[in-house]
Amino acid sequence: MKVEQIYTGCLAQGAYYITSNGEAAIIDPLRETQPYLDRLEKDGVKLKYIFETHFHADFVSGHLDLSRKTNAPIVYGPNAACEFECISAEDNQIFELGNVKIKVLHTPGHTMESSCFLLMDENGKETALFSGDTLFLGDVGRPDLAQKAANMTQEELAGLLYESLYNKILPLPDDITVYPAHGAGSACGKNMMKETVDSLGNQKKMNYALNQPNKEAFVKAVTDGLLPPPAYFGMNVAMNKKGYDSFDEVLKHGIKPLSVNEFEAAAESTGALILDTRSDKDFAKGFIPQSINIGLSGDFAPWVGALIVNIKQPILLVTDNGKEQEAVTRLSRVGFDNVLGYLAGGFDTWKNAGKETDTVNRIRPEQFASEVKISKHKIIDVRKESEYEAEHIEEAYSKPLAYVNDWVKDINPQEHFYLHCAGGYRSMIAASILQARGYRNFTEIEGGFNAIAKTNVPKTNFVCQSKVLN
Repeated sequence: MKVEQIYTGCLAQGAYYITSNGEAAIIDPLRETQPYLDRLEKDGVKLKYIFETHFHADFVSGHLDLSRKTNAPIVYGPNAACEFECISAEDNQIFELGNVKIKVLHTPGHTMESSCFLLMDENGKETALFSGDTLFLGDVGRPDLAQKAANMTQEELAGLLYESLYNKILPLPDDITVYPAHGAGSACGKNMMKETVDSLGNQKKMNYALNQPNKEAFVKAVTDGLLPPPAYFGMNVAMNKKGYDSFDEVLKHGIKPLSVNEFEAAAESTGALILDTRSDKDFAKGFIPQSINIGLSGDFAPWVGALIVNIKQPILLVTDNGKEQEAVTRLSRVGFDNVLGYLAGGFDTWKNAGKETDTVNRIRPEQFASEVKISKHKIIDVRKESEYEAEHIEEAYSKPLAYVNDWVKDINPQEHFYLHCAGGYRSMIAASILQARGYRNFTEIEGGFNAIAKTNVPKTNFVCQSKVLN
């Protein structure tokens, strides 16, 4: 028996590959299936089952393409009303895989169909729990996403989650290995550990949600401090439940090279969003007017999902040479399939053709420190609230990037302000969005707070009330 975690950092997502005696199972696969097919061929094993812990909200699973290519059935837990052929398993149903067994544990609460899969080895010993979004390391699944589908409040769903965890999971042996669907950085939880594997015994000791005195306390603890889910979550659930276009077709369509004239014509005729995936440093020096910069080097797909409201939005790509396929693949993971093509030769081709370009007014932190007067200049910090509360520039306004589509309307276009994040990645995203909407009354700070902290700019490291733009 072999268990392998296939972790994707951009999505903070774990898929799992299990083999035993010539048979394999894959749990929560990513959208692109070729890596799994290559692995199956290399190992000389047949895919027997595709297990899904629930209808995912934060990424589009590869279950449908993988099933079409291997004829392996897709298995969900109880209550899974698929709009394609699948097995909606019964609670405690057992699936045999080579010499091992996988038991379905129905654990509703995050969603109504949410289930964990308990692996029993060749000797029948319970060895691993694939916990999906029911149990994370350091946290549990958020109970607010399935309210509409379940016709329940988040408190009622949290109550179900309590019963699932305390009646189904906590009685399991301490030495079981926990393999969650997500880790730190995912919007599916609020307090996840950076580790991606742990023992159940350790989670029983340190996971706050597993140490509540009663259901009432548990409900309060897991619902407190939940941030609004990213806009794309509901659309990803629909794709995972109803179906989607083949990834192969999405990729073929998306990696179409376009000349400068073809690219320009496509932008004008379709209203496509120009998505520039280069680094913030390269983007600042020059870009196609109205482009939005979300760099491939960071949490690319989640930021696209959080900031681009329409999942069917036509997209034209500007990438570093050779990064076109990666960009299309990562977009598809969160359901952005309508990529019309990419600018052949990248931004240099556009610039060399004499086309109009734009830049961002970016300064070094030393210049910011020399010219800023805290009492007279407005400073916008687009980091997360938790980062801001830990330490921030005195008098800075906390306006997280995730909510830029809401707070942008509060900006006075006649008043200059400084803009920063932690290192420059997120503030350049914000800068590109602001300029695309006509705001040019700001200066973005290279290196962000990490660099500013090394200057003499006054800072505070205590929690204080976030200022409000006016």
